[in-house]
Amino acid sequence: MLTIEFNNQFPIIETDRLIIRKITHDDASEIFFFRSDKELIKYLDRAPMNTLDEAVEYIDKGNDSFTENNSVNWGIQLKDDSKLIGTIGFWRIDKPHHRAEVGYAIHTDHQGKGLMNEALQAVVDYGFRTLEFHTIEANINPHNDASSRLLLKNKFVKEAHFKENYYFNGKFYDSVIYSLINPWK
Repeated sequence: MLTIEFNNQFPIIETDRLIIRKITHDDASEIFFFRSDKELIKYLDRAPMNTLDEAVEYIDKGNDSFTENNSVNWGIQLKDDSKLIGTIGFWRIDKPHHRAEVGYAIHTDHQGKGLMNEALQAVVDYGFRTLEFHTIEANINPHNDASSRLLLKNKFVKEAHFKENYYFNGKFYDSVIYSLINPWK
């Protein structure tokens, strides 16, 4: 079984343009925006947040899961601005199978600039080299073309298209699974 022990030392990752860091209560308004904006959540198939308190609960839940060594979810900011422009993380770590599921979102104002590509490359590298995952997967809505292109650009392989395997708000949705096996093992 994979052993992950962060020891409450939250990993900070820097890239050329980004700081990928811990999400705090100071980020609640940005988290609320990411989880309530109809354009940003149209492929999440989850109910939008309605209050800032829900954003605080989301942050606390993520930080508790990190403390328990079950996930790590970062906020993404530009190096010259502390405001969050996105999120990325391994929100589901499957320790017995050395796998993790990556999830991400970026503010519409920052889409199409290569920023999520930069963040994904850094986080995937961290997952393989530091956390020693064997596989990283992404579960996306099949209509999310931008996410599909991002994953393929980063050498993820489409493994499956599940028909109506996800139920939300009275309707069944499809899921597409992409994965990447650790190239350094």
